[in-house]
Amino acid sequence: MNIEAISMRMLSNIGVGVALADPEDLTIGYRNPAFAAWFGVEDGTPLEEIFGSVTRAELVERLAVEDAIKLDVAVKRKRRLLTIETVIRHAESDGRRILLVECQNISRLRETEAMIDSYARIAEKKARELELEKNRVEKLLLNVMPRSVYEEYTAFGTVTPKLYEPVSVLMLDFVGFTQMAAAADPTVTVTELNDIFTAFDRIAEMHGCERIKTIGDAYLAVAGLPTPNPDHASAVAQCASKMIRYLERRNQSHPHQWQARIGIASGSVVGSVVGVQKYVYDVFGPAVNLASRLQSLSNPMEVTATSDFGEDSLEGLVPVDAGTIDIRGFGLTSIVKLQAHGAVDLAA
Repeated sequence: MNIEAISMRMLSNIGVGVALADPEDLTIGYRNPAFAAWFGVEDGTPLEEIFGSVTRAELVERLAVEDAIKLDVAVKRKRRLLTIETVIRHAESDGRRILLVECQNISRLRETEAMIDSYARIAEKKARELELEKNRVEKLLLNVMPRSVYEEYTAFGTVTPKLYEPVSVLMLDFVGFTQMAAAADPTVTVTELNDIFTAFDRIAEMHGCERIKTIGDAYLAVAGLPTPNPDHASAVAQCASKMIRYLERRNQSHPHQWQARIGIASGSVVGSVVGVQKYVYDVFGPAVNLASRLQSLSNPMEVTATSDFGEDSLEGLVPVDAGTIDIRGFGLTSIVKLQAHGAVDLAA
């Protein structure tokens, strides 16, 4: 068997489609079995009939200026759509110019690429959804704990209890809330309570106080935690003053009259995340207990504090000596009643 016969047999058996075409009339002069099986053509078939995506004029124009033309041709065989990558290039045989047409079935490659692209789009979508969920969780957690505590929790999975001293605590609750909640439309009550607590949050934020939690109609905020604040007493006093003034202004235009009692106290607290499944950041300690006791001693729209709250920290509040009272857990304690007047502008 001579070299030419060996070459023809190799062309007949390889899995690549090969055809030779006349560069003048662009007709097939030879095609191996793979080429014939894919395109189902005979010798003498014009190339433009095989590659329907380009016209004869386009082929002639491109072959005049390009050494090789690359095309992806879609071919339907046995109910399956094949993608055939085709390269038409200039060649020479025995001093005669010819066009060499090489074809390769890349259907599986394209299917794999499409599958990878699909998986990539799904992964990107999931990543966006996870980022949105992460932001929602972060926003939720920042509503129940200070940012520094949140960062410690996300970094280590736990929060070490810390002693904060000194800090000042504000404890507030509403007079007659139980009767109001039982008598009024629950939706209206919750809506109004939400509006009021939202305003309180803004007041607390303005003065550098951290709202720790709300329990029913009770509101607890702390100044000096987690970042130390030398003016913690002044911060809670101003918060208390503006909360009372805000309620006074609000009551002038709302049918439900909200009357608050507030206690403020300074001292030490321990802050930590409590619980496992329904965890929450909470504070404990003498300052919290004392603020709670003082709140219960307040009259409606009145703030009660210990007498050691200096007058320089009581901006907007007028202290009135209330004598000495035996407070459970603290013994005899000198207290003052702090009264506020005027309206508060939350935009200030």
